[in-house]
Amino acid sequence: MTQIISQEFNQDLARHLAVFAHKADESFSVDTLIDDSDVVAGIETALATLDAPKTGVVRLVNPTDTSKVVFVVLRDDKTTTRDAFGDLARIAAGVDEVVVATEIDDVAEAVEGTLTGAYVFSEYKEPKKTPLGALVLPTDDDEALTRGQIIAEQINRTRDLVNLAPNDLVPETFAQIAEDEATAAGLSVKVYREEELEEIGAAGLIHVGRGSANPSRLVRIEWSPEGVEGETTALVGKGITFDTGGYSLKPSNAMTEMKTDMAGAATVLNTLIAAARLGVQKKTVGWLCLAENMVSGTAGHPDDVIVYRNGTSVEINNTDAEGRLVLADGLLMASEEKSTKIIDIATLTGAQMVALGERTTGIMGTDDYAATITDIATRVGEDAWHMPLPEHLRESLDSDVADLQNSGSRFGGMLTAGLFLKEFVDAPNWAHIDIAGPSFNRSKPRGATPKGATGVMLRTMLGALETDV
Repeated sequence: MTQIISQEFNQDLARHLAVFAHKADESFSVDTLIDDSDVVAGIETALATLDAPKTGVVRLVNPTDTSKVVFVVLRDDKTTTRDAFGDLARIAAGVDEVVVATEIDDVAEAVEGTLTGAYVFSEYKEPKKTPLGALVLPTDDDEALTRGQIIAEQINRTRDLVNLAPNDLVPETFAQIAEDEATAAGLSVKVYREEELEEIGAAGLIHVGRGSANPSRLVRIEWSPEGVEGETTALVGKGITFDTGGYSLKPSNAMTEMKTDMAGAATVLNTLIAAARLGVQKKTVGWLCLAENMVSGTAGHPDDVIVYRNGTSVEINNTDAEGRLVLADGLLMASEEKSTKIIDIATLTGAQMVALGERTTGIMGTDDYAATITDIATRVGEDAWHMPLPEHLRESLDSDVADLQNSGSRFGGMLTAGLFLKEFVDAPNWAHIDIAGPSFNRSKPRGATPKGATGVMLRTMLGALETDV
């Protein structure tokens, strides 16, 4: 893992430098702590001579010492500190130490960007390059350094879980990981196993997990800071460790990457751990709804009817709309505990990607609260859009034999999924977050986002806990 070192800038001790530059009117200006005018002039001359990109990282030989390398991070007004440092960390992979020779506008964001940009998933093979060894920052802001590191570590841990192969992460192992890591961070944990799921009437988890040799789990995690009383916020995460679609079987090209269908639960787990490590003063309860959706002689069928603990009956007209079935259990439990704010997060619908693409998260729910969560996402630098829940789409969830069916209109599919979840929420403030596309980057790395699992929306949910809304 890349080490972050804070110390006063000393050019003479620096082996490799990083400076940040802005391009304006076809000339480059280098904003730097370096007091050697020859070095600065050499960098600016090289940049003006090179056909440098508008943004990104350019690697130069130090103009006064050819044994040293200068990494020039080119920014425009749209480049965040997080992404600039993420680009730097990735391009500097394999280098032992880089010293930043530029004033930093947001230390926590710089640390977070560095550590998330340097992220490499190496569980199954060695990376082509070792990560950047160390980044030296010219700051004494220990609080910001700690904050950036904690957030980055929990984002990267979310990525680890999402990137794991489905034969290594099944509901039982996920529940055990959650129990071990949350307990170590000072949270209390309760795991509901097969008999206990029957006792509490967790109809969705039981039904979806019927076809798997790996039984479902429901995990309750509580962060209750000492001396903090009053309202509780609940976080509910979808944790389908693999999704074949059940008897509504996915085509083969749509079944790969279904190891990622537990990204919502991984995000809830690591948001809670981050909150505990940062000492967030808000009582929070997380619910991880863990199941594996498989095909077998015991799997549920289309046309099955299940009845939830609140008496709501649901006809299964699509076994591939399973995420909402398990989330309903978590939403009911959170509602029964009188949570005043509930946020659920899930890789729920392909319709999210059709509507918003692969980078923008859809947020819906009670209008004011969903709008607030969307605003928080914007503030912390995550792309999100507030979506409606049109009442006229609700009739597409009507069933002839049950209170509702689990899949409705194909048009507005993200919204009908939200309307289904709404039936199981009893709280004045609720937000549903659909990260089907943004949870996994299928293209090349960018900024602080690697290829593969992204850890998206952890910052937003942490921001919601830290904001008095």
